[in-house]
Amino acid sequence: MIRHIKQVRAAFSLLNPDEIRKRAEREVAIGLVASSDRGYTELEEFLLPEELPGELRSASLQNVYRAGNANAQSKVDIVLYEPGLPCPREAFQYRREDPSSVLEAILETHEDLSLALARHLPAFRKPVVDKIVQSVARENAVFAVATALPNVVPNLFELPWTLGEFASDTVFLTVNQCRMALLIAAACGADVGFSRQRVEMLSIAAGAFGWRAIARELAGKIPLGGGLIPKGAIAYAGTFVVGKGLERYHQAKPPHTPQEREEIYRGAYDDGRTVVESASNPASPTPAS
Repeated sequence: MIRHIKQVRAAFSLLNPDEIRKRAEREVAIGLVASSDRGYTELEEFLLPEELPGELRSASLQNVYRAGNANAQSKVDIVLYEPGLPCPREAFQYRREDPSSVLEAILETHEDLSLALARHLPAFRKPVVDKIVQSVARENAVFAVATALPNVVPNLFELPWTLGEFASDTVFLTVNQCRMALLIAAACGADVGFSRQRVEMLSIAAGAFGWRAIARELAGKIPLGGGLIPKGAIAYAGTFVVGKGLERYHQAKPPHTPQEREEIYRGAYDDGRTVVESASNPASPTPAS
């Protein structure tokens, strides 16, 4: 137990809430181009819906500039055009019929700004949180089978830490979920830090051994490593359920009901199997999450 506690402490020392906070609090300047006040209002409401608290909306609008605004920064990070206007290749055009595609295109091009975009512009929060949850769930699934399947090694470059820093898969999965908690908090506009995410992290730690014990049991009972796929799938699904619970927490919504958690888990388990099968066979294409 003492050795395990030392491992946990060492692993937590690898987490850097200050770095996450710095990335999230970076200011992002958005330039808007439209042909009328109505067009500008449509773009502003896309980024910052009217139902947002007035103080939050006003503060966020300070970094959203209409073309020709004398107070605009000399260089904006992202430029968004009204539908129908000629749009340069380096800019983005709002699509009324498919707004989510605009968000996805911006995040794909400006991945380094994803936390800041989500924190300052609520329109980006769901896609950013979804990506965080899927990414960390995948990392945990890959780690759960990595030490037993040599051909998974090329995929270890996806992991945030090296294998040698963790003597226990339980420690890695738990700490990586705590990292996910920090990232989700940052994306959702909450204060970031170990003390500020204490409730979330205690909840993660409390469930650290339950479903992972099931995973180890499965891996041990099925001969020739056949249990590794369900072990990885459970790591994926368990992490995914935790992530979705954290998202609800920051949305100030009631926790998922047991039935909802079971439905989320079942869907994520199937996705996790696909991820693990792909990771254990690098020649196979990686499925979209």
